[in-house]
Amino acid sequence: MSDSDTTVTTANADPRGSSAPAAVLAPLDDRLADLEALYEDLHRHPELAFQETRTAAEAARRLTGHGYDVTTGIAGTGVVGVLRNGPGPVVLLRADMDALPVTENSGLDYASMVPGRMHACGHDVHVTCLLGAADLLAAGRDHWSGTLIALFQPAEEAGGGARAMLDAGLYDKHLVPTPDVVLAQHVAPFGAGLIAYCPGPCMAAADSLEITFHGTGGHGSRPETTTDPILMAASFVQRVQSVVAREVAATDRAVVTVGSFQAGDSANVIPDRAVVRLSVRTFDETVRTAVLAAIDRIARAEAAASGADRAPDTEVLGSFPVTVNDATTLRAVNEQFTELFGPQRLFAYEPATGSEDAGLLATAAGAPLYYWWLGGWDPAEFQAALAAGRLADLPSNHSPHFVPVVRPTLTTGVEALTAAALNRLGPVGREGVGASGE
Repeated sequence: MSDSDTTVTTANADPRGSSAPAAVLAPLDDRLADLEALYEDLHRHPELAFQETRTAAEAARRLTGHGYDVTTGIAGTGVVGVLRNGPGPVVLLRADMDALPVTENSGLDYASMVPGRMHACGHDVHVTCLLGAADLLAAGRDHWSGTLIALFQPAEEAGGGARAMLDAGLYDKHLVPTPDVVLAQHVAPFGAGLIAYCPGPCMAAADSLEITFHGTGGHGSRPETTTDPILMAASFVQRVQSVVAREVAATDRAVVTVGSFQAGDSANVIPDRAVVRLSVRTFDETVRTAVLAAIDRIARAEAAASGADRAPDTEVLGSFPVTVNDATTLRAVNEQFTELFGPQRLFAYEPATGSEDAGLLATAAGAPLYYWWLGGWDPAEFQAALAAGRLADLPSNHSPHFVPVVRPTLTTGVEALTAAALNRLGPVGREGVGASGE
């Protein structure tokens, strides 16, 4: 790009063209060493849901240094930075911060230093990329107009972080302006440098349930004197698999997985209760309601069939809504991505049965959402696995081996967030600068 291309500040300069992203992204190469050091530091020090104090402090420190108005302690550890830069749209960029209770097995020299905890889902990538984009957008504010929000959310893995920030008054108490659009990304186990997108429903609703079956305990040698909750719960586990197979249409999507079964402590004692935990994934609210009702019906029926004196108790452990991408926003941002990265680095992807709570931030604001996937795996390894039909062999999110490559993952992630924000922000003002009075 020529000097004139990278310093456009005329009244007609529009960040939806190529000049503004090129100018704003120009300093990225000089920032990469610092961003890589930040990423490795975050990876060494993972923090679980609602415990992200160290990560939040670093995010707040950097945002303050970049000139953002910063609020900390939202829902405990949530952080927001607001950069007002003249009239125009309000754009919210979101990153989640929490790690997982996973023991890392990567062998990297910057592996987790905290026993039993790991950034196994790549949230350290998300934080680093958002801080990188926040820096570039602040430094390049002569090329856009509007208000930028950088939001660092706790507890995505637990499913409560976005809701907790909203309940703490994120919009109602005007901790941030109500956004006109919400943008977010998630690192995934495909080739670094690639970006995947899915129109419409892109991630599933998720409901985590704990069902407690009540029986009458007794001696293992005299089962006839008991009401066995283990048999009751085991029958439920078998029967509940029929919900997807026989009650959900083939054209719909649903997953029901029993992930935990706990009962008893001794071989010769029949306990008085059994506890089953299960996860339900759906993409349609009608299907979701029907599946949850069927699970409750089967649990009650199995208890009744066993002669239990008490119906099972069901507790909702967590809940995520369906993540839905707005078609207009997706199309507009993808045009920017195509211009920046080239069409060969952007591809459509099937809806994922994983779940996410970023959509709550958009729904609560009545704003559109665009949520895309960022490739994080070694490109050569990914291409070799793809050619061999062995993509399933690559470590996925939540694996103790899932550690994205630093480059080009961070580079692409910063570029994507920056370009997407510029696409949704307004053009510079008539004086040639974004911030009035500057």
